[in-house]
Amino acid sequence: MTNQAIPYQELARRAAGARKRAYAPYSGFAVGAAVLTSDGRIFDGCNVENASYGLTVCAERVAVFCAIADGASHLLALAVSAVPVAWPCGACRQVLAEFADSDCLVIVAEDEQVVATATLAELLPHAFAASALTSRMPGP
Repeated sequence: MTNQAIPYQELARRAAGARKRAYAPYSGFAVGAAVLTSDGRIFDGCNVENASYGLTVCAERVAVFCAIADGASHLLALAVSAVPVAWPCGACRQVLAEFADSDCLVIVAEDEQVVATATLAELLPHAFAASALTSRMPGP
């Protein structure tokens, strides 16, 4: 699937819908996300905060984890909806790198309005990869 075949507006719309379900009583900053899988499915996620702040989960990771839990194995695009606009945090970028190629499209939207795009490589040029672990794993 090329970038031209990625449904930018549909992903932004789904992310904005997920944003309405966010649980953000502490920050008041609701975020929604939607990921597109290589088999054409779209999965939504919203941020879920916790009184123990470190247990809060970002919308992007919720969407990715929902996709993987439903059997997806490869992601093509991610849209994030927030007001004001917000790019994925470092943890979300690293999780995305686990399941997507460097040319994965990241779309940021203010509500449903697409504002900017970038590739995962542009956002996380030196992602930590599984290959770094395999070189350190003991052999038989």
